[in-house]
Amino acid sequence: MVFKKGRVAACPGARLFFLENGLPHNRVVFTFARNYGNAVERNRARRLGREAYRLLRPRLRGGFDLVLLVYPSETVTFAARQKQLKTLVSKAGLYRPAPV
Repeated sequence: MVFKKGRVAACPGARLFFLENGLPHNRVVFTFARNYGNAVERNRARRLGREAYRLLRPRLRGGFDLVLLVYPSETVTFAARQKQLKTLVSKAGLYRPAPV
């Protein structure tokens, strides 16, 4: 449903598909391109993505289904994944800036 009816934000190495879900909270899933390494690499990438999302969650608007589609890249560090996710949610208009 999210792939067909949702909107897309993209950056190098990942795409974020998002669609309003009518709930007060977000639902998130991390998925990978077919040629994304072995199970160990996918699980590590999923853990990095979950942690990056957990830290970013208080600053996000609620009520969306989010699908992060990750493509293979040379280096996958936590800082890179966090920056990537922040870029994607900003492009999608889901990021709320800090109150002044």
